[in-house]
Amino acid sequence: MTSPSSAPRVTLVTGGGRGIGAAICRRLAREGHAVVVGFRSDATAAESIVAEISDGGGRALAVRVDVTDPASLDAFVAAGERLGPITGVVANAGAATAVGTLADNDPAAIRADLDVNLFGVIATVRAALARMDAGGAVVTISSAAATLGSPGSYVHYAAAKAGVEAFTVGLSKEVATRGIRVNAVAPGTIWTEFHQDPERPAKVAPTVPMGRAGEPDEIAGAVAWLLSDDASYATGAVLRVAGGL
Repeated sequence: MTSPSSAPRVTLVTGGGRGIGAAICRRLAREGHAVVVGFRSDATAAESIVAEISDGGGRALAVRVDVTDPASLDAFVAAGERLGPITGVVANAGAATAVGTLADNDPAAIRADLDVNLFGVIATVRAALARMDAGGAVVTISSAAATLGSPGSYVHYAAAKAGVEAFTVGLSKEVATRGIRVNAVAPGTIWTEFHQDPERPAKVAPTVPMGRAGEPDEIAGAVAWLLSDDASYATGAVLRVAGGL
């Protein structure tokens, strides 16, 4: 089996231009990964991350991708191979456009969120696995919502993230004999632009045992560990990084 440490690491990151995804890209670049920064619409943000990594002596590439479109994902993976064979993927892209109680949410918006948060993760990993050899590693991004349920906010989002965790566990067993590891990170409420209400992290903080919302870098560290040789015997794990929730 080829160890990731014996060859250059090339890692795909969807939703890599902002928030948690951007923090993941920066952290992986510092640890020697060549990073493919996937983005859907904000090319400026993604190119800024690439420039930052390049200025620091790393290698990175920004590639537009729609995680709900298998053809777009195939093109994303192929573009990433310009940096070398794909050794890792972080399925980070997410959406929560339908916010509120289930009865008050628009079914079309709910469906769109489910497409990104569940199908998008599955389709992203599927596309990457087709080009990944032994020694590769997959990290999916779940959420503490998967077990908390997020009542009154987005129960459909919580349901999708629960699906991500089930997918992670099942796929880890499916590809273990190929020498590929599959794990998940489940963040709590994090200070990013993801929230429709920019003050949501501050409002949620009193309910968190640690008394605060998290920072993107705290999630990036967990992802980097799961992709590292230190996690070589970890597969099918869900690493919860949620301040005690």
